[in-house]
Amino acid sequence: MSNSLKEQLAEEIKAAMRAKQSVRLGALRFLQAAIKQKEVDERIELTDEQVLAIIEKQVKQRRESIAAFEQAGRTDSAEQEKAELEILQEFLPQQASAEEISAAIEAAIATVNAQGVSGAPAMGKVMGLLKASLAGRADMSAVSAQVKARLTP
Repeated sequence: MSNSLKEQLAEEIKAAMRAKQSVRLGALRFLQAAIKQKEVDERIELTDEQVLAIIEKQVKQRRESIAAFEQAGRTDSAEQEKAELEILQEFLPQQASAEEISAAIEAAIATVNAQGVSGAPAMGKVMGLLKASLAGRADMSAVSAQVKARLTP
């Protein structure tokens, strides 16, 4: 991939403008604004990894919003959030399969247990290892639930 994520985002915004896709354009502009905000706040040029972290944060916010809207019975708002979520997920790396996630969890637990840490204190260490290996490729809240289930006897 020769283009950076920011360049790819700018191209997608132009394409959405040309195609008059208002929902897509809105979601992409919102993402671009979040990236610019971070750059202005920290006075730095963001790397692809930092942009990916922002995208992950936006995806997490959308998932939480969808759950809240569905719980409140606001299906129209939930549908719009789902559409935005699909657009944002296009910029994430290919998602890890359930088998990959399971294998990564087992490996991380084995590594932490080899260090002599087990039980509840191991949760943070395991999640730290998994965050590095699965960043952007898995829903970390779901991974956390799986880790917790495997660590609790």
